[in-house]
Amino acid sequence: MTGQNPVFIPGPTNIPDRLRAAMNVQTTDHRAPDVADLIAPLLASLKKVLKTETGEVAIYPGSGTGGWEAAVTNTLSPGDRVLIARYGMFSHRWIDLCQKHNLDVEIIECAWGEGAPADEFGRRLTADDGHAIKAVLVTHNETATGVVSDIAAVRAAMDGAGHPAMLFVDGVSSIASMDFRMDEWGVDLAITGSQKGFMLATGMAIIGISQKALAATATATSPRCYFDFNDMINANRTGSFPYTPPMSLIYGLRESVAMLLDEGLENVFARHRRIAEGVRRAVSAWGLKLCAETPDLYSDTVSAIHVPSGFDSGKLVEHAYDAYRVSFGVGLGEVAGKVFRIGHLGSMTDAMALTGLATIEMAMKDLGYPITLGSGVAAAQEYYREAHHIGKSHAA
Repeated sequence: MTGQNPVFIPGPTNIPDRLRAAMNVQTTDHRAPDVADLIAPLLASLKKVLKTETGEVAIYPGSGTGGWEAAVTNTLSPGDRVLIARYGMFSHRWIDLCQKHNLDVEIIECAWGEGAPADEFGRRLTADDGHAIKAVLVTHNETATGVVSDIAAVRAAMDGAGHPAMLFVDGVSSIASMDFRMDEWGVDLAITGSQKGFMLATGMAIIGISQKALAATATATSPRCYFDFNDMINANRTGSFPYTPPMSLIYGLRESVAMLLDEGLENVFARHRRIAEGVRRAVSAWGLKLCAETPDLYSDTVSAIHVPSGFDSGKLVEHAYDAYRVSFGVGLGEVAGKVFRIGHLGSMTDAMALTGLATIEMAMKDLGYPITLGSGVAAAQEYYREAHHIGKSHAA
């Protein structure tokens, strides 16, 4: 029997049965009058996940990449300068998208394993006396390297420089799994997708839009139609869409947000921290190292793990799938062949994480990795047991 194993890629993530059932609906008339009863509460709930009271939320058929495109085309014009650091495959791809839209992209090159360089952002912005830089773009959680960046520090650097640039944040693999504070951090555009922390099928881009970003649409001249913010927001206000929406995903998103809020966002974040720490204990027990260079950069949604010299991480991931039908993430870009990735976000429990650790241990042992079978699993088990005992004692 096949097809029942969980995936340990950093997205798309495992879909809970509750959400599969919510998406299993007959064709719905998206222009029916009662659709308005679905849309307004859903958008209000999404604001709670993004932690914004002043911003708007737009949802589009698409993926996180569509969210990137919506961000730049709605608020910027060809020739506008943007500032972005490259420290992984997804920050690299956002750079590529900006360049293809004829933006003037100022790039800060960083090692893959580092995070967003808040201090360097501050220096570049301070030097920009004429305020040519219109936006700072930051990947909150670099999925390729398992690195989380400090968005509050980036905002502090921008404020310290007294610079009026907008702040765009790619939160595709962080939002709904790790704490994200759109208003508090002064984020103007927050971008995510349905297939990661929201535990749904791929196909929906979710964007938080500040009032400052919305005002920028009045002067931005980049061509846009499908992703036009104003078209979408104005249609949503009447309970409709400017074109046919993915209703099954919208029903799923309503249920997903309900699950997150029922669990409690702080509990969701704590669960991800606990599971991630167990994975990190396993990595240490194997004698391996994370791609993230320091503990403050460790992601709670994905761990990128260096393989020993002389081994190919791509072959490890391939063997794990061929032999055990379990999927892990391959290395991308500059770390291709050097790291494998364990995704531990979305619909994930301690017990599920242990199955992934046990499977990748078997695959490593099969290929002659210098590890002790069971060592990583035992280290994670000890941590999870301890964490649950502490949690119970606190609850008492």
